[in-house]
Amino acid sequence: GVALVAIPACIAGLGFTTGGIAAGSIAAKMMSAAAIANGGGVAAGSTVAVLQSIGAAGFSLAAKIGLTTGLGSLGAVAGASLP
Repeated sequence: GVALVAIPACIAGLGFTTGGIAAGSIAAKMMSAAAIANGGGVAAGSTVAVLQSIGAAGFSLAAKIGLTTGLGSLGAVAGASLP
C-alpha cells in the first residue's frame, strides 16, 4: 500500500506533475535529452512518456493490481523471514 502512494509522490518530486513537466526539474532535463535523442520529439512508450503519464493521471487499475500483488507477495516473504 505504501508503494502505491510513495512511487507517484517520488515521480511528482522529479517534476512529472498533473500539470505537465515542471520547468527546471529533473523531468525537464530527461525530456530534453529524450527529445534531442529522437530528433525533436519524445517517443510514445518511452521512460519519459510513461513517467509523465503516471505523474498526470496516477497508476492504471491494472498497474495498481499488479503492484499490490507483487509487492504484497514480497512483503509476505520478507515478513516470514523475520525471527
